[in-house]
Amino acid sequence: MKGLTMTRWKYILFGTVVGVCLTGLTLRAQEKRFAELVGAGAVGPVTQTTPLQVPFITWGGDMATFHANGGLATKSGTIFAKQGLNLRLTPGDDFLQQVRDYRAGKTPFLRGTFHMMGLASEVIGSDPRTKGVVILQMTWSAGDHMVSRENVKTLTDLKGKTVALQQGGPHVGMLDDVLKSARLTWDDIKVVWAKDLTGTADSPAELFRKRADIDACFAITPDMVGLCGGLTSAGTGAEGTVKGSRVLVSTAQLSRSIADVYVCRKDFYDANKVLVTKFVAGYLKACEELIDLKKQHETSGSPTYKALLQLTQDIYGKKTIPVLDDAHGLLSDCTFAGYPGNVAFFTEAGNLTGFEAFQKSALDLAVNRGHARERMGLFPSGLDYKSPLFLGYLTKTQLERGERFRAEAVRSEIELLSSGGALDERTILSFTINFEPNQTEFSAVQYGAEFQRVVETAARFGNAVVAIRGHADPSKTLLDLVKAGIAKGALRRVGTPGNYSYSLNGKPLDLSGTVELTKLIEQGAFDGVPENNPRETMQAALNLSRSRAEAVLVSVVEYAKAKGVAMDKTQIAPVGVGIREPFVAKPANMDEAKKNMRVEFRVVRVAAEATKPADFDF
Repeated sequence: MKGLTMTRWKYILFGTVVGVCLTGLTLRAQEKRFAELVGAGAVGPVTQTTPLQVPFITWGGDMATFHANGGLATKSGTIFAKQGLNLRLTPGDDFLQQVRDYRAGKTPFLRGTFHMMGLASEVIGSDPRTKGVVILQMTWSAGDHMVSRENVKTLTDLKGKTVALQQGGPHVGMLDDVLKSARLTWDDIKVVWAKDLTGTADSPAELFRKRADIDACFAITPDMVGLCGGLTSAGTGAEGTVKGSRVLVSTAQLSRSIADVYVCRKDFYDANKVLVTKFVAGYLKACEELIDLKKQHETSGSPTYKALLQLTQDIYGKKTIPVLDDAHGLLSDCTFAGYPGNVAFFTEAGNLTGFEAFQKSALDLAVNRGHARERMGLFPSGLDYKSPLFLGYLTKTQLERGERFRAEAVRSEIELLSSGGALDERTILSFTINFEPNQTEFSAVQYGAEFQRVVETAARFGNAVVAIRGHADPSKTLLDLVKAGIAKGALRRVGTPGNYSYSLNGKPLDLSGTVELTKLIEQGAFDGVPENNPRETMQAALNLSRSRAEAVLVSVVEYAKAKGVAMDKTQIAPVGVGIREPFVAKPANMDEAKKNMRVEFRVVRVAAEATKPADFDF
């Protein structure tokens, strides 16, 4: 995240056209139907093909398009020129106008996020000529953020809260994913619709800054930095930051939420499949070159990369890209899918963040929020990825996924965060399952719903770790502690059963004080009574909790395999907590003890050192 990039600030979509008359309008009602916003218009054929009009938007992924084309007009010697293409790149930040031009035949292409295509699906799907074929998945976002106040610690805390975001902008789909992850619905929150994405008083960040009743807002990187200081910072109240605000969730972790795509008209696609294939292959080639140029720029410098930054500034203007480093930051806020990512997105069976999953999510959102009355689906890319146009041309075509995380580093970090008390600050979402005493097997029959949630969450939060934390009940440890302490003469107990009070070496001792008790046990305060050794009992509880966590991991992976879903085991870290974090510190009966017998799932931000770098994110 380098520089105060103006990431996605031009995602005007139809937010500025919707006609929200009141600043920060709070709504629970469904949004306006997309067809009404676009208006009536005739479907026309695509007749202008030399040059062929191709829209772009303000986003780092479009810098690969600039590199492939050499500018707004195709230049000799560039990637697209060598492919025999003649293109004219045109601004497409006004998505409504994009759809009108697409329908009229001025361009065969649409450019936006997959959820934006879902919003437009009814309009473009109403005529067989303009039905959409998703031909290319360009990037995943890593630079969109949800900033919250101090009272919102995890995603579950959003229930009953007020959230600000741009009407119809790129964060509508992201909010939908956030709510799904937390098992909440749109009816569980209040929405404040902002007219603009950034830069005005009627933008989510400014509404959040001015209105204390707004609990969270969606923001692009520059606005996020202005509100809280950075991804891992908290606002101090100084220099325009909002005191106590922080990033609740970011696409830096929720890395499979915003997918940028190109869509092509069905009639044009059918008549010009080779041309479309060359366009896609050319873009993917540009991604390969751009990744290498970026690495070179960050190590030893690259005149070619600097020229691309200058070209980006020239195209977007200095108001959007004040300095060249902002163009570099713009690129750093996205992750390219590349050839491997496109093959996975369009063809991989069981891909929970592939085409079919995104189509369902986008159409559900469009219909449920009132943007469309009917579900009119898009077509997946029908391109032959084994064609020489791809495999004989591209170089980064490795399809086997490597391990995303350094497993030992992840486990060590989770254990360190747990022992240091900092895990809560890194937790995005958590949920638990309970079990019976001494239970060591966890079947999908009993826990299928929870396992499905883990699988879906891991897929959606591709750059976060799912910690599986086993917990044990402290009752046996407490019993051994009392017996050993009394036998040693160090512990005194007064009162009646059910109403005892304790003192250790003349000082009051609270058996509900888990932190102090575990410290005393570790220091050996109750050692020396072999038949009642709380140190051994506590260690046995830790071992049992760790084995439960590992058993759950095995069950989750087997569940995913049975569903045809590939999981990266390095993304899931099983750890034992033992008795250190009981729900009921001093259980009075078995019902209370069972509350402590649980396995907890936490979606956790981890340091960059725990991840393995890769050219493409798929």
